[in-house]
Amino acid sequence: MFDHLGLPVSDLERARRFYEQALQPLGIKVAKAYPDAVGLAAGVDRRDEQQLWLTLADGAPTPLHLAFAAAGRAQVDAFHRAALAAGARDNGAPGLRPQYHDDYYAAFVIGPDGHNLEAVCHLPQDAMP
Repeated sequence: MFDHLGLPVSDLERARRFYEQALQPLGIKVAKAYPDAVGLAAGVDRRDEQQLWLTLADGAPTPLHLAFAAAGRAQVDAFHRAALAAGARDNGAPGLRPQYHDDYYAAFVIGPDGHNLEAVCHLPQDAMP
């Protein structure tokens, strides 16, 4: 549906360090950086196409919810650990969320600008890579 998304942040360099560390377990990394924006991308197939842009906000950003796809439950767990180590606040430990569906496995953190970040895997346990 979306080609890319801009995420407003209050401190571009702090956000870059945080997202680089927190999203590394999901294979998402900084692909381009400009004085007023940082582009992140996942995987080699989209190396030159940034899917998430960190942009400097005019004032305090309004918190958003972003859910990142994980290839397996271990990636969800690793995201949660990495995000907490990068300075996020826990907003839901890794685990099943059967209220969404039986195999919805996710973890939630609050990032430095108040954005609610989620890593989620929809695969059943027996289909894990």
